[in-house]
Amino acid sequence: MSQDPYELAKQSAAKLAEITKIAKHDVLVVLGSGWTPAVEALGTPNAEITVTDLPGFSAPAVAGHAGKIRSVKVGNSQTLIQMGRTHYYEGRGTAAVVHAVRTAVASGVKTIILTNACGGLQLKWKPGTPVLIKDHINLTGATPLVGPRFLDVSEVYSKRLRKIAQEIDPSLDEGVYVQFHGPQYETPAEVQMAIKLGGDLVGMSTALEAIAAREAQAEVLGISMVTNPGAGLTDDHLNHEEVLAAGLAAASRMGDLLKKVIEKL
Repeated sequence: MSQDPYELAKQSAAKLAEITKIAKHDVLVVLGSGWTPAVEALGTPNAEITVTDLPGFSAPAVAGHAGKIRSVKVGNSQTLIQMGRTHYYEGRGTAAVVHAVRTAVASGVKTIILTNACGGLQLKWKPGTPVLIKDHINLTGATPLVGPRFLDVSEVYSKRLRKIAQEIDPSLDEGVYVQFHGPQYETPAEVQMAIKLGGDLVGMSTALEAIAAREAQAEVLGISMVTNPGAGLTDDHLNHEEVLAAGLAAASRMGDLLKKVIEKL
């Protein structure tokens, strides 16, 4: 198995095409914590694969991540649905975090929809509220780019795709997502820092994948689902079970939104 992450992605894409019997895919949807139930709204899969059947993938380490990839025809788009992701805090390196994105691009994908569960820094966003990501602040100290791969990140998250989503659901708000390293949740002081930096959402994923997608010239739509207020904004304590519960409660709405967005691409 190749150690070069781009070559490894090509190998994974070739295996994906062999298993699914579909030579080219158009869209990748990455489902974050608690989002997995939304997959049913996207239709009957042509194929479902355990991620470890593909080169370079590892089994998910987090509850709420299924470790499966589905191939589904949504509208006119052959769509890959990644049910779970590798997080940077798992210690496998940035190449592992963005491997699914690079595999999808090697499979022909030009549009990538990244979803996550997150803490909300605006109390008007109740648990279960979807928020479009308009920009991010990467506080991991890491990047999936290696060497002098200079990349313009002035528009990571596509204005065009956000407009499509808001045409479907005019109630959708926008915000800046702040990725922390994790796996510990943010302290109240860190939440206040994120607010002062201009953040609206906090979590432990998405930014690194978005950078890799833009490196590959794919168009990116980011959707966060607020599952809890940020630490210190209320008297509540945070736990992963509540994140999953909030995701389950909003799953049908999220799946319907994703389906309509893909159909309009």
